[in-house]
Amino acid sequence: MKLSLCTITFRHQLISFADIVRFAHRHHFDGIELWGIHAQDLYDHDRIEMEEQLGILRDQGMSISMLSDYLDIATSSGFHRTLEKAKRLISLAKWLNVKQIRTFAGQKASNEVGSEERARYVHHLYILCQMCQEHGIQLLVETHPNTLTDHMSSTLALLQEVNHPALKINLDFLHVWESGADPIDSYEQLKPWVAHYHLKNISSSNHLPVFAPHNVYAPNGDREGMVPLGEGVVDYGPILEKIADTDYFGSIEWFGQNPKLVLAEEVEWLRKGMLLVRK
Repeated sequence: MKLSLCTITFRHQLISFADIVRFAHRHHFDGIELWGIHAQDLYDHDRIEMEEQLGILRDQGMSISMLSDYLDIATSSGFHRTLEKAKRLISLAKWLNVKQIRTFAGQKASNEVGSEERARYVHHLYILCQMCQEHGIQLLVETHPNTLTDHMSSTLALLQEVNHPALKINLDFLHVWESGADPIDSYEQLKPWVAHYHLKNISSSNHLPVFAPHNVYAPNGDREGMVPLGEGVVDYGPILEKIADTDYFGSIEWFGQNPKLVLAEEVEWLRKGMLLVRK
């Protein structure tokens, strides 16, 4: 498994992409997961500098692991805006030489989505997958609460319903655990579609609301319960045994305080854990 950091970790800090590249190289990351908003801003305002940094990134053996954003598949009359956004993301992905774009499968819990509404989601995902495939890009839906991938049964059904080779899974082990499913069993069931991992942890299920998007993106949002991978309720030991030797990226998704310190410790912890698995 290759390891990447997420630029969303630095969403509330004034830090340049060049500084992030230097930090990632110094701490032996393999790549950087780039938030779509960050990618667009760099393209619009710092394109020349960004291209220089991309060259440095490649020279140091790193890459942009994934472009992460949100494509609205629920809308009906406004789906043309989703298609326009998808086109922009695909253009950015090609500029960055990225082969994966991450989105969510809607913004409602799967048990709240009726059959007609679900059929619309599926149809829209299929169209987006077709667009991505034409450019050699995979579209990843993340296992996440309040989406069609919030439970294993709905996730597996969605993959069969869309039935497109470009549709893959960004497997967030914490959110799978949050749904009540076993992370290892879920990984085995989703293995044919898994193409990326999100790695994070929590001290207690009581604190899971801290990962709600509205809280995560708020500068003064609650961060209580966010803990390093080795200190939370999800046991990453058995997970590493399964994924350490896979070819995909695992992004350390840290939303808490002291990002540089925590990321440096996390990547070292993961490297040591993967070494132990291989012995």
